[in-house]
Amino acid sequence: MTSVPAEPADATGPGARTGTGGGQTDPAFPGWDWEDPARLDTLMARFTENLAACETLETVRAKAPRTRADFLELGLTGIEFASFRTPHPQGLGTDLLPLHTPQTSTAPGPLYLVDGVHRFTQLDIGEPLPFDDAVVDWVYAEHLVEHVPLGIVIGWLGEVRRVLRPGGVLRLTTPDLELYVRGYLDQRGGFFARHRRRLRTLRVGPPMPERRAFMVNQIFYHFGHRWIYDEAELRYALAVAGFDGWQVSRRDYREGTRNDVAALDTGFRRDETLYLEAVAPGAPPSESAIPADADEDATEDATDAATAHTPEETR
Repeated sequence: MTSVPAEPADATGPGARTGTGGGQTDPAFPGWDWEDPARLDTLMARFTENLAACETLETVRAKAPRTRADFLELGLTGIEFASFRTPHPQGLGTDLLPLHTPQTSTAPGPLYLVDGVHRFTQLDIGEPLPFDDAVVDWVYAEHLVEHVPLGIVIGWLGEVRRVLRPGGVLRLTTPDLELYVRGYLDQRGGFFARHRRRLRTLRVGPPMPERRAFMVNQIFYHFGHRWIYDEAELRYALAVAGFDGWQVSRRDYREGTRNDVAALDTGFRRDETLYLEAVAPGAPPSESAIPADADEDATEDATDAATAHTPEETR
């Protein structure tokens, strides 16, 4: 899943309809129709625009850090992609979309300080990354790859491989196609029921339709998704991108090679998520600490959903 609204979206006007799909209605979510992916894309775009709003934007440098020395001078050790505000204290957040205040907005190139706390640079993962070789210790991308065509993902992974240092860690998370296929085949509907209940608790729209075929289709056609992975498909993308010789392993929620990187996993996605890490050959860099909150209740999940990560816009 992408970032999701915790409050009803407003979609009124000519042609707007109140509902959930299949003739059902829910006045708490005007215009929300689970069976109309194009309309939901419009609602999600509005939500993402709201996520991109910030109180202050300060230009720290005219150019984002490029060399290893640049990163170290700024106290940065890694990059989180598709994140307006990475919670890692030594992380650089990036996204294709601009952040904005009422007075200004970001542009590709500079390094910004967001709300006095978060470092951010705007970039397009479809282009070569503007960093030297072997400059960072870790890269994190939560629910990014499913929003981008496979060819672009493979090109981006090759760039990630280039900028990671020996022993560096890449952590990828994405909806797990295998879970959805198993859910479809499970006549008891356990996974699908739990997933619908979780989204309802987080107020992600009205209740989803309970049809098993819908539950499979929505992971392909909603939220701007372009390519859905199981573990084998994600390993394939890594292999084509040149990750031969890297240690690739499946991980659990908030468990991984580096505690500070695994702690970036947001709780509201964990029921559907595949976690995969690739560790570069060579001596591992020293780990940077970030507090990992073990509280996984719905309150934490809603906060994660509203603040932590944002979808990368597809092309």
